[in-house]
Amino acid sequence: MSLKSFAARLLAYKVHHDTQKWAQNPIETQQNVFRQLIAQAQHTAFGKDHHFDAIHSHADFVKYVPIRDYEQLKPYVDRVVQGEEHVLWKGKPLYFAKTSGTTSGAKYIPLTKESMPFHIQAARNAILSYIHETGIADFVDGKMIFLQGSPELESKNGIQLGRLSGIVAHYVPQYLQRNRLPSWETNCIDDWETKVDAIVQETITQNMTVISGIPSWVQMYFEKLVQVSGKPVGTLFPHFNLFIYGGVNYEPYRAKFEQLMGRKVDSIELFPASEGFFAYQDSQTEKGMLLLLNSGIFYEFVKADEFFTPNPKRYTIGEVELGINYVLLLSTNAGLWAYNIGDTVQFTCLQPYRVIVSGRLKHFISAFGEHVIGKEVEEALRQAVEGTSIRINEFTVAPQITPQEGLPYHEWLIEFEQAPDNLTEFALKIDNAMRQQNVYYDDLIAGNVLRTVVITLVAPNGFQAYMKSIGKLGGQNKLPRLSNDRTIADQLPLL
Repeated sequence: MSLKSFAARLLAYKVHHDTQKWAQNPIETQQNVFRQLIAQAQHTAFGKDHHFDAIHSHADFVKYVPIRDYEQLKPYVDRVVQGEEHVLWKGKPLYFAKTSGTTSGAKYIPLTKESMPFHIQAARNAILSYIHETGIADFVDGKMIFLQGSPELESKNGIQLGRLSGIVAHYVPQYLQRNRLPSWETNCIDDWETKVDAIVQETITQNMTVISGIPSWVQMYFEKLVQVSGKPVGTLFPHFNLFIYGGVNYEPYRAKFEQLMGRKVDSIELFPASEGFFAYQDSQTEKGMLLLLNSGIFYEFVKADEFFTPNPKRYTIGEVELGINYVLLLSTNAGLWAYNIGDTVQFTCLQPYRVIVSGRLKHFISAFGEHVIGKEVEEALRQAVEGTSIRINEFTVAPQITPQEGLPYHEWLIEFEQAPDNLTEFALKIDNAMRQQNVYYDDLIAGNVLRTVVITLVAPNGFQAYMKSIGKLGGQNKLPRLSNDRTIADQLPLL
């Protein structure tokens, strides 16, 4: 056993012990977080506007602080972006994590000196939790790769901004730097295909033990490794025994991954976002991820089927139940308050509190981490038909993850009243409009993870026939504009 792996086991024991302290006292832990957040933000603009000086309980908080999403919080965020201090949180943030927006372009999520350490600690503790549970620590002596965005940052009114993964790259501890790949120079390559080629060249002869990233990106890396080496990844890297992922569901990729690897590999699921690091898989045998209750985040939960009713009940951690779909609300030490990130979760265990990500509050496509929403597809179609005689009766969009040939794609299933003369040209217009709106989708196309939009013609009255077949024809029933699976797409009658 090396000194580094021995030290990792000692640290894993300490972190496990510390985790148990708060995990066994979840209600008290969250109450302490709540009190600290209110106290520290009392003199901010948001705190004054929402009577933080009068908030002494969760009931007071519900009374004074309504549920908001980014668009509703944006007037405060805009003040922070413009350089104003003490708006949502004391002082100024250290960074803005720039993410894809919904109705107003890019979103700027603040990261503060209080919130940033928890992003780093959570990622570290996920690995240490695995070491404590399994006793396996030898992988710390090998090379680890984290497929992520560029660490190069911009500046906006004196505050640095970039993608979260790029910001986090600046916080890799010194003792891991010698083990970490790819190199800084390779990480800064903008073109994803070029970047993957460089990563393959840097790693193919190394003793890779840990590989981490969004499954769709990692799959592309694995495919290139197999193509170049002629060997399964598990043979090429005989000591590769841990895959760490987040962002999208791994299950649709698992069979393909195991084929590329040639064997099974342990995995750890993470639940990070720009707004906070919420949970990580703390057990290889139990379902769900440990909800991080001591990480500067106060959680509230609203039952998803009640969310759009007037004044839905906001539950705290001590009030949740197993198996119910909850909308996740956050109040954080980065200055988000009763903030709806759009994710829904279900609890799989209450001792300790473990969750799974059950979906999004609204319809979406994120089969590859692209986070495409309804507004984006509707706007793309509007732009494509503008100034033409094309007329559309109905449409829906679904991912095709496993095509018979070629790269995966977004399939647009359209029932035309007046079809375009050139479907390929029309599809390209849609694709370009999508790329302009959604940076994640643009990255996937530019990186040859996805190919451009594929249009499939639906038979006349095909959507009506489908809605009738499921008992939802007429009334206020609406066809989802997009789905993250092929439940609808595979049932539509096609031309």
